[in-house]
Amino acid sequence: MSTTQSERLRGLLEPLVAARDLDLEEIEVTPAGKRRVLRIVVDSDEGVQLDECAELSREASQVLDDTDVMGGAPYTLEVTSPGADRPLTELRHYRRALGRLIKAQLTDAAGSGELVARITGVDEDGLDLEVPGVKGRKPTARRVLFDEIAKARVELEFSRKPEKAEKRDAQHEEKIDENKEEA
Repeated sequence: MSTTQSERLRGLLEPLVAARDLDLEEIEVTPAGKRRVLRIVVDSDEGVQLDECAELSREASQVLDDTDVMGGAPYTLEVTSPGADRPLTELRHYRRALGRLIKAQLTDAAGSGELVARITGVDEDGLDLEVPGVKGRKPTARRVLFDEIAKARVELEFSRKPEKAEKRDAQHEEKIDENKEEA
C-alpha cells in the first residue's frame, strides 16, 4: 500500500474509529487473488465487541464507497480487533496487558535474551514485572525500561485461574477445613 493511500485511508477512517472511543491500531491492504483485502484493526481499553466491529464496518464501507481512495478494483473490507499474539509496541498496549504474562526479547543493554514475566505495573518509562520462580522458588520483582525491550507480546495462559476464582477456591477450602474440624 502506498504511503499516500495509507495516509488517505487513515484520514478517512480515524474519525470514524475515534467517534466510537476506539484506537485505530493498523490499516493493511493485501492482495487476495483478483481482489484486495482492506483490514482495519481497532482496539480499546475495554476490548472490542463483535457488534462494534460490524457497525464500524458498515460506516467505513459507506465512507470508502463515497471516495476513490481504494480505486476501482474490488476489495473486501475486514474490521477486526488485534489477535492475542499481536506485538506490544505502544504504551497503551502494555497498559492493556497489565496483569498478563508477557514474553519479551531484551536488547543488549538489558543483558540480552528472553524474559517471561507478569506485568504488575506500567508507567511512561517502563514496566514493573514479576518473574516466576524456578523450581519452587518465590517470584522476583524486576524493572525493565521500554528502551531495553526489543520486542514483546502477551503469552497465552490456558491454566491460570482468574484472581477472583483463586480467592473463592481458597475460601471454599477454608470452609471445608472448618467443617472437618467441627466433625
